[in-house]
Amino acid sequence: MPAEHPTAPPVRDPAGFAMFYEQQFDAVLGFVTRRVDSPHLAADLTADIFVAALEGVDTYDARRGAPVAWLYGISRNVISAHFRGSAREQHAVARITGRRLLDDQDVSAIEGRIDASRAARQLAAAHAALSEPLREVLDLVALDGLTTREAAQALGISSTSARVRLHRARKALRAAEQAHSHSRDAILEAAQ
Repeated sequence: MPAEHPTAPPVRDPAGFAMFYEQQFDAVLGFVTRRVDSPHLAADLTADIFVAALEGVDTYDARRGAPVAWLYGISRNVISAHFRGSAREQHAVARITGRRLLDDQDVSAIEGRIDASRAARQLAAAHAALSEPLREVLDLVALDGLTTREAAQALGISSTSARVRLHRARKALRAAEQAHSHSRDAILEAAQ
């Protein structure tokens, strides 16, 4: 650190500011290198400090102190802003640490679940659209595990009526699935 800092005030014109930059560069670089341990970061911050000084040259007031003091104030602000940004970045990284990112296999598994859930919702909607007699037979056979004859007995209808209702219910569900499949294919084709 030089024993005496030049006292030339900063000026806005390029030639004048270039002279100011040359006079103050070593002092500012020394200020920065005492606070950071990376030469690349020190160079970047020093450049940022002089950019801020050039943009704020109108704020320099000789009555408040020497130009180097003004530059040190700017330097403190630039370095503090850098470390605040680094701290925010480190905090964000720490928040996601331990959480793994999704790979292609994870995405495929999630898409599979979404598709299965969508299919289940569509099946439930098609089931709900069935008439009560068709739904009753279908539920007794498909959900409760009864045979068609047992379902007929539980409903108090003939086995033939139960078979016809079960056939109609299954046919309606297949038709709903095919209609959905066709509309999904049409959407996929339009998206390509």
